[in-house]
Amino acid sequence: MRSPLRALRLLLAVSFILASPLLVAGSALDTVHAFFKDLHTLEADFHQQVLTGEGKLQQESNGHVWILRPGRFRWNYQTPYKQQLVADGRQLWSYDEDLAQVSVQPMDKVFSATPAMLLSGNEPLEKVFNLQELPANDGGQQVLLTPKSDDSSVIEVRLQFSKDVLSRIEARDNFGNTTTFTFTNLVRNAPVDEGIFRFVPPPDADIVGEPD
Repeated sequence: MRSPLRALRLLLAVSFILASPLLVAGSALDTVHAFFKDLHTLEADFHQQVLTGEGKLQQESNGHVWILRPGRFRWNYQTPYKQQLVADGRQLWSYDEDLAQVSVQPMDKVFSATPAMLLSGNEPLEKVFNLQELPANDGGQQVLLTPKSDDSSVIEVRLQFSKDVLSRIEARDNFGNTTTFTFTNLVRNAPVDEGIFRFVPPPDADIVGEPD
């Protein structure tokens, strides 16, 4: 099953979190503060699961993600379908290789349509979310983020850290669905080729939207 629009919105919310500085004082959130302070780039493998409100597995996939602050990211889905989600700082591109279809829309339109993405990554998370430390899970520190906006399609987001490294993001939407991203081989602030965030539609692809 292909990702529904709400799953895309959760993915955008995750990208916003990864691209945003988290400036929070207090010893309870020191791990989170230290990880996000001066974060410029991030690269990792990811495993994604989408569960319905009844706990039924709706989708499972694997891929690789690159983040470049502010406002640029690339999620390459490798299994079960080859898909790309690329934000180049101006536009958001979504490419489904199997369907040979590309959709494109201005990033500011995406941000306005997705409450969790109201900011481009230059503002601290606490302007969008309330933050609360949770009890450790599997030996890792957890932080709960709840949106301050009542209009948000995201009800809550949980960040989990293992040995001071971000290992999991879990986002629950207002339909009760939960999307979990588990990260491995995560690298922080390594050089990233900016060409990764440029997308050129294949000549045989159908394009939905108006590219710049």
